[in-house]
Amino acid sequence: MTPRQAISLQERLAGRIRIEPLSRKPRVIAGADVAFSSDGKRCLAGIVVYDTQNRVVIEEQLAWRPVRFPYVPGLLSFREAPAVLAAARRLRTKPDLFMFDAQGLAHPRRMGLASHVGLLMDLPTVGCAKSRLCGEHEMPAKAAGGVAALTHRGERVGAVLRTCDGVKPVYVSVGHRTTLDDAIRVVMSCVTRYRLPEPTRLAHILVTRHRRDR
Repeated sequence: MTPRQAISLQERLAGRIRIEPLSRKPRVIAGADVAFSSDGKRCLAGIVVYDTQNRVVIEEQLAWRPVRFPYVPGLLSFREAPAVLAAARRLRTKPDLFMFDAQGLAHPRRMGLASHVGLLMDLPTVGCAKSRLCGEHEMPAKAAGGVAALTHRGERVGAVLRTCDGVKPVYVSVGHRTTLDDAIRVVMSCVTRYRLPEPTRLAHILVTRHRRDR
């Protein structure tokens, strides 16, 4: 489809995103991240399934897919989702929740990768991005757990979260079938001594390592 058609699709799908409390505290969380081949023609998705109770990796999966959509800010899910879905189909473990190094509702049309894929899979998803795509915010307190609201056009679309003392914050938002408070709690439950939560941090390491193999 064209970028204009993709924008129209995002606007239609956004109304189907469900914001609802998690039925239970998630223990098994799948972290997802993507990387691209050096020529930009292929996308590699990596998923790391992480046990938050024992703090161990249960499973890893990878999938390469050709890139069939141009680079357009705000439409990255159309480039990345096919590879993520392919990797997810290979999982032997059913996660309680998916976490993405990407946006969810913190997106101009409330349809970042975490929301788009969450809707397609109909599973709880959370976006935990390293940078802001849209919106305004104050800086959170410098201590771990500090939170500030991320707002866009008068609507709270996410949270700016300090995961460790004094580090740069991350941008947390609902993907699908969770609440923002749940999303914040899930992210903090996965933080060890690094800025990024373990599921997406390990997924980033996984795709970076395997991207170099090709």
